Amino acid sequence: MTTTIQENPHLKVFNEHESEVRSYCRSFPAIFTKAKGYKLWDKEGKEYIDFFAGAGALNYGHNDPKMKEKLLEYIESDGVTHGLDMATEAKEEFIKKLQETILKKRNMEYKVMFPGPTGTNSVESALKLARKVTGRETIMSFTNAFHGMTLGALSITGNQFKRHGAGVALHNAVVMPYDQFIDEKTDSVTYIERFLEDNGSGVSKPAAIILETVQGEGGINIASFDWIKRIEELCRRWDILLIIDDIQAGIGRTGSFFSFEPAGIEPDIICLSKSIGGYGLPFALTLFKPQHDIFDPGEHNGTFRGNNLAFVTATEALRYWEDDTLKNEVERKGEKVQQFLKKLVEKYPKLKGEVRGRGLMQGLVCNVEGLASSICCTSFEKGLIAETAGINDEVLKVMPPLIIDDEALDQGLAILEESIQEIVK
Repeated sequence: MTTTIQENPHLKVFNEHESEVRSYCRSFPAIFTKAKGYKLWDKEGKEYIDFFAGAGALNYGHNDPKMKEKLLEYIESDGVTHGLDMATEAKEEFIKKLQETILKKRNMEYKVMFPGPTGTNSVESALKLARKVTGRETIMSFTNAFHGMTLGALSITGNQFKRHGAGVALHNAVVMPYDQFIDEKTDSVTYIERFLEDNGSGVSKPAAIILETVQGEGGINIASFDWIKRIEELCRRWDILLIIDDIQAGIGRTGSFFSFEPAGIEPDIICLSKSIGGYGLPFALTLFKPQHDIFDPGEHNGTFRGNNLAFVTATEALRYWEDDTLKNEVERKGEKVQQFLKKLVEKYPKLKGEVRGRGLMQGLVCNVEGLASSICCTSFEKGLIAETAGINDEVLKVMPPLIIDDEALDQGLAILEESIQEIVK
């Protein structure tokens, strides 16, 4: 996005003392003081509609009242905050709720691992476990993938800029074309299998294949359910573990709790973070089939893998999934957003646009350099927070909290169109 941070005198402290590595504050040059539901307010009292949702970490919005109540009660009672991986009541309640509300209802038998507080911790644990289970080193990932910023996760991330930040060579990974990466006609599953079956391909059998069903940071690229199912079948034929990174696309963002549910697959390992904590508190899970539970005690650990405050809010958040109300609402609102974006593409041909997305993970692709970033900047000035995605920031992401009401959704989309009108004229 276009950087305007230096123009705001209120950000003087941050400009002078915080590292240049900061990014989102450059896109949203304001000091925020309050957040509730789908809205934020800055220091000057200006109100913003949130189409960003903490980069997918706030699917239930800001400061959900029931989660806040449970959290305050827990703190007031001197409940355990930091517990490493010790058994606590908060953890016990979360595990029970996860089993009852999510896993058992879907006939999913998985062990639960708490790898650390962030998504990249979940990915790192998944890669390590896959290598230990299979005795193989290579991980197969896909073009435009994004899996995190630690070295293992970066090795399977496609973004050249992010990879360059590692400062060292990234090994033990091979990249294959995502669904429709080459073109709509090329079958990348057959392409991958050809590499695996030919001993002269230079590609050894990997320990695992890792994929996002919807590539968030990569540009809202969607894999068809048929493609996902065929990748699973390929993994079974070749004795390769299948890892689904559901960190951004999961927890109802695309409709169903897990984004892969409509494909009818059973991943060996599932990575979850962001909105699994419910309230925006750091939290991550790695789920894996019981037969893969072969880590020795302490073989993978971390000081903050037992965030008990997040256990409390995550348990309350799972109440949203006791029935299909939220799922159905996400699908309905997602269709509404997608149709609106398609009308924008037709109405404003200068966008050179296209629309991608599932549920409330929608993207407006602007095939004009810098246009998506300009629209986001103008939208921010008008009171809408939205970010870009894609290798060249060419995709404007529409990712509001799942609980946003129709009035606010319409208002945010209207701001988006006003910004487009102002820029493309």
